[in-house]
Amino acid sequence: MRTKPKEAFIPAEREDTVRHKIIAVLTGQSLSAKEISADVRISEKEVYEHLEHIRKTVSKSGHNLVITPSACNRCGFVFKKRDRLKKPSKCPVCCSESISEPIFSIM
Repeated sequence: MRTKPKEAFIPAEREDTVRHKIIAVLTGQSLSAKEISADVRISEKEVYEHLEHIRKTVSKSGHNLVITPSACNRCGFVFKKRDRLKKPSKCPVCCSESISEPIFSIM
């Protein structure tokens, strides 16, 4: 019996990971989590989870994840000291739920 000669193994092409896509989208432009989710085609909840890791990864390479904090649309209170990346549910000053989303970029 003759055996078939083996063909060379050609690996499947890899796409960038979701985090690499987010980093590429944020480099040089400022976007909200909703805009990032539309560009990368993942849920907004997943974007926040990835941004936590991207914050650590990007700082090792000498860049920074710049976060423009949320602000209350009614009284103007700015959430400067907030550690979480998600949009707050309501303003601690006036209890309004009309709050702008945080904006992210990589510099």
